[in-house]
Amino acid sequence: MNSIGSGGEGPTPILLLKTKSKPDDGYQDQFSGEKDCLLFQPSFVPVLEHKFLDEGLDIVRALLWKKQIGKGPSSKYGGLIFTSQRAVEAFAKLVEEGKGNDKWPFIQDIPVYTVGPATSRALRAIPHEPPLKIFGSDTGNGEALAHYMLEHYGEWYHDRNTKPPLLFLVGEQRRDIIPKTLMDHTLPDDRRIQVDELVVYGTGVMESFEEDFTRILLETKDKAMRWVVVFSPTGCEAMLRSLDLLDPETGKAKASQNSTKRNTYIATIGPTTRDFLRSKFGFEPDVCASKPSPAGVEEGIRQYLKDKC
Repeated sequence: MNSIGSGGEGPTPILLLKTKSKPDDGYQDQFSGEKDCLLFQPSFVPVLEHKFLDEGLDIVRALLWKKQIGKGPSSKYGGLIFTSQRAVEAFAKLVEEGKGNDKWPFIQDIPVYTVGPATSRALRAIPHEPPLKIFGSDTGNGEALAHYMLEHYGEWYHDRNTKPPLLFLVGEQRRDIIPKTLMDHTLPDDRRIQVDELVVYGTGVMESFEEDFTRILLETKDKAMRWVVVFSPTGCEAMLRSLDLLDPETGKAKASQNSTKRNTYIATIGPTTRDFLRSKFGFEPDVCASKPSPAGVEEGIRQYLKDKC
């Protein structure tokens, strides 16, 4: 297994189980064009369907109109946290509602924390004058962001006896590392930060996913090798079922997943999805990206192929 895409094989399909980002997608860029004898053909298969939840949005809307998010002494929250683009989209929807109204609370005087370049870009695109003050985008993951906030937020409100809570806008499915770290009972009282999570969107599997995925699997079934990249626990069951890797009686992965004759290989964006596949289905993916990025996924695949040579 010296290279991919050499000879008459043509490019190796890489099926990305995500919605293609607009206007540009980093995975499209990463896996387009030949590099060091590796030639992939990326295809996107949307898995997740997101829906804004009115109950959560109504609470945020009321907080904004009542000026309860801000640096003033009477504000309920002194900062915001975002770790997903969908939460930013929900918030941007509310910002747009208040555009041009003199009652809009102008929240440019509070820290807005985020992690990752995509979510940071989405926040910066919100039309707010002056621009929002965004911090933490280079921290890389939720745990690192939480430790950053312990220092930064404490300094932001160093002139107060008690720091106001942070409002964390989230989806129905999320990790709890940020609240756990900031509210850790072992922290001194003057360092601990109260975090209130508010669910503003829900996530489910798109009705068309299994049909779309099965179709592209049929189109690529004769390829010597193809990769499937999984970005979320949502849709894992449908993915395994479509690949005929799931035993319907036990709900666990079939033993045949390790067959040397197989042509399909699975990579996950990170440990959360990998651990879900392990614990829920007893399935071991071939690659777990060390960094949740296009380069991280490609690096993991390259290393796997190198080790198998």
